[in-house]
Amino acid sequence: MKDTDIIGFANPNLANENDEEDEITKIKKKVCKKSGGFQSMALSFPVLKGILKRGYKIPTPIQRKTIPLALEGRDVVAMARTGSGKTACFLIPLFEKLKARQAKAGARALILSPTRELALQTLKFIKEIGKFTGLKASVILGGDSMENQFTAIHGSPDILVATPGRFLHICIEMDLQLNSIEYVVFDEADRLFEMGFGEQINEITNRLPESRQTLLFSATLPKVLVDFAKAGLSDPVLLRLDVESKIPEQLALSFIVCRPEEKLAVLLCLLKSVIKSDSQIVIFAATQHHVEYIHQVLDKAGISNTFIYSNLDPSARKINAAKFQNNKVRALVVTDVAARGLDIPHLDNVINFNFPAKSKLFVHRVGRCARAGRSGTAYNIISPDEHAYLVDLHLFLGRPLFIITPSGSMENTEGAIGKMPQEMIEEELAQLINWQNSSTDLQNMETVCDNAYKQYIRSRPAASSESIKRVKELHIGEAGVIPEYSDVSSNTRNLLSKMLSYRPQGTIFEIGAKASSTDYQVMKTKRSLHKQSIVNFHRKAEELEAKKKLGEQSKTVNLPSSTNDEINSAFNTVILPKKRNVDDLYKPSKKKKRSTTKDEEFFIPYAAPDRHTEEGLAVNSFNTEADKVQMDLTADNEESQRLQTQIKKWDRKKKKMVTINNDRKINKIRTESGVWIPASYKTNRYSAWKEKSKVDAANDDDSDEEEPAQMQKLLTTANTHWARHNKKLKEKIQSNKELKRPEQILKARKLLERKRNRNGKKNRKGQKNRGKKR
Repeated sequence: MKDTDIIGFANPNLANENDEEDEITKIKKKVCKKSGGFQSMALSFPVLKGILKRGYKIPTPIQRKTIPLALEGRDVVAMARTGSGKTACFLIPLFEKLKARQAKAGARALILSPTRELALQTLKFIKEIGKFTGLKASVILGGDSMENQFTAIHGSPDILVATPGRFLHICIEMDLQLNSIEYVVFDEADRLFEMGFGEQINEITNRLPESRQTLLFSATLPKVLVDFAKAGLSDPVLLRLDVESKIPEQLALSFIVCRPEEKLAVLLCLLKSVIKSDSQIVIFAATQHHVEYIHQVLDKAGISNTFIYSNLDPSARKINAAKFQNNKVRALVVTDVAARGLDIPHLDNVINFNFPAKSKLFVHRVGRCARAGRSGTAYNIISPDEHAYLVDLHLFLGRPLFIITPSGSMENTEGAIGKMPQEMIEEELAQLINWQNSSTDLQNMETVCDNAYKQYIRSRPAASSESIKRVKELHIGEAGVIPEYSDVSSNTRNLLSKMLSYRPQGTIFEIGAKASSTDYQVMKTKRSLHKQSIVNFHRKAEELEAKKKLGEQSKTVNLPSSTNDEINSAFNTVILPKKRNVDDLYKPSKKKKRSTTKDEEFFIPYAAPDRHTEEGLAVNSFNTEADKVQMDLTADNEESQRLQTQIKKWDRKKKKMVTINNDRKINKIRTESGVWIPASYKTNRYSAWKEKSKVDAANDDDSDEEEPAQMQKLLTTANTHWARHNKKLKEKIQSNKELKRPEQILKARKLLERKRNRNGKKNRKGQKNRGKKR
């Protein structure tokens, strides 16, 4: 018999060890082949195995920057484009920090998500990547059974994934202590504050230990989030990877100009004629009323679709999102505040039904597609009131503005601004009018949408004044048809363009009216009175156009510049402006200057003399970087729009307008049902659950997983001396079994040192007293 046979049959454990060694050698070979991957981050074997099994090979830029910082224990505020792999950025360091399961320690990591969908998605990633670590994770969501969540927390999970509202309710209900939390993640942090979870987040943060590590991940950085990061994080590092590449290279852009009443017709043209029938589309609308209206119209058109907005019931949102993610429907109609965190891996197209008011919001919207190296297209339907925002976007992206000429002659139409063929729009518009005439629901919904859009315009931030001025000169409304969409014959197109540009000589009072009628006579008299003014107006317009053409044709001549020697030889006296100190530029000019004397030996200035140089050379300062990237989103319903326009007053100290806190709901919590309750409010649901499930009575020593330390245990009084003695010994043994953190060990050492010092002082006093008696 061979030695290998003896090893194979007699020692099965050794065979398993050999298999593991073979797997480790395979991974090491991969390290040699591909440097700069996850293997070079010095990750432990179970974590690395989970990453490779999930299919991750090379880390994304945000992962390459964030994971090493998180492994060092730094607080991080990471801001990157959606779809760049932010979930793995906080899960991989989390697994490295927790290492293995600890049943008696309680929850050691907390991940807060704004929506149910994102929380469940994060839980799925934890199970996939952390498969080999043995860590236990539980999810706590609003709308689910609280009794089941009590059971889950009593199971002592290592990781808690939760929405803020329900998690705070559970904390108050159970008197849950969060002292064991070491790692906190705020996923889509800007969205957490937009949804009104500010009070809950601050309350949860106050309950967390100061020695925790905090990671904040967000697509945008509003002012509220910057203030929270300054107060709640210790020396945070701001990571921005959205500066160089704002939009993926694989993403194609298309800008379609139309009248406001033609928007729905253009949308139907895109869905029926332009976009492939087997591809999925996300449609962004301004308000929840627009979402419902578009949903009804698409149902009439026979296009399978579903919808999500912020006020929708949680279970309905979950069902609708699952329909789209499982490819059961073709289109998903959403608002901005409802589309955060949805990961749709095979999304092909995005349609902006209402163009976003902020350029960063546009980047977030179109970032839903063309993720992880895939290609995609973003279609934008733009009405005249949104032209200024279009110019703002091109300035933000640093791209030239290409407007297709009325003739349609243009070599490169990528990202160009143009129109849809009018005959295609007219056909769909006629169909829409028929549907509205036959359906009272559509008529009522259209009226609601018009009113909602008026409210939306009030809360929408204004475009820059420079863009508004430039829009008047660009004449975007006169753009030609985009060649890609012009599938009809050229004769029909030319005829329709002539019909659109036709302007009759007479007015409605003159055409078809009798010469003897009063209307006809009045209009003729009025026309003869203003005839000369009309002629002068047309003549001036023609002169302006001629001047523009001449200006374009004329070439500028570069004159040679003169040297200092030539100037000095020509002029005897040269008066130059007085050199001013850099600090003087920031001082207001005064007619009368007071003569002040200062003692240079003892004078201390308010600012350092080289402060401007230091500010210019500062690298990765959180405050300066955060001030550049602040952004607030617009709301999708009436209540949140009202909250955005609160009363403001002038603050003398800050020298700016600040919002007055008129909220009477201070120190209160909003539950998942929408009711505001005091922060200290408690129901008897937890105590009733404990009685029903007999949790305290079932606390025995033989169980493998005991209740965590932060839960209330069965209180038994030790009456005799030996009972008290045994209780102390038991507590000492349990405390020695638990794995202590560094700060706990330091605290225990300090207490022991104090006790020894006290005992030493007592012994010295005793010795002195004995000496005196002698």
